[in-house]
Amino acid sequence: MKIGVLALQGAVAEHIRSLEAAGAEAVAVKRVEQLDELNGLVIPGGESTTIGKLMRKYGFMDAIREFSAQGKPLFGTCAGLIVLADKIEGQEEAHLQLMNMTVARNAFGRQRESFETDLEVKGIEEPIRAVFIRAPLIKSVGAGVEVLSEYNGEIVTAREGTLLAASYHPELTDDYRLHAYFLEMVKEAAAAKA
Repeated sequence: MKIGVLALQGAVAEHIRSLEAAGAEAVAVKRVEQLDELNGLVIPGGESTTIGKLMRKYGFMDAIREFSAQGKPLFGTCAGLIVLADKIEGQEEAHLQLMNMTVARNAFGRQRESFETDLEVKGIEEPIRAVFIRAPLIKSVGAGVEVLSEYNGEIVTAREGTLLAASYHPELTDDYRLHAYFLEMVKEAAAAKA
């Protein structure tokens, strides 16, 4: 399985390392044409407004929507979760508007309120290590979205079909099981298309 990591901003090398540890071939994606050769795509953390601007500038908006329409899985972490969301609190327009959820930016406060915790995730046996850095929150989900984990009663991991979203940074730990979970989604999607 060949998985891309959108390389406009954010923890690209860390995601590539985690994907490779989970058994994937991983590449940094800087050009729209690269999407054709991929089975799945990770949209990493960073700054969602900046990522959105760069995606518009380099033609990634429609290209990633088309990628998703072909049934190829997307995994958004932190700012990547915001980019996938249908609605962003306090913002007129969302970015890709692919996932049926409303999100709040920087819901966990500023940089100094960053923290790590062990998180139970549906579909993964033992708790995973999650790093929250100025993390967004999934305020609500619509039809078809499965909540995979909560922290203090707030939704922090969710899945809708071939879309996976996490408020935190799984790539900043040595625990690559959420990447392995995404890889399973990619394999399922590829098998469904075969």
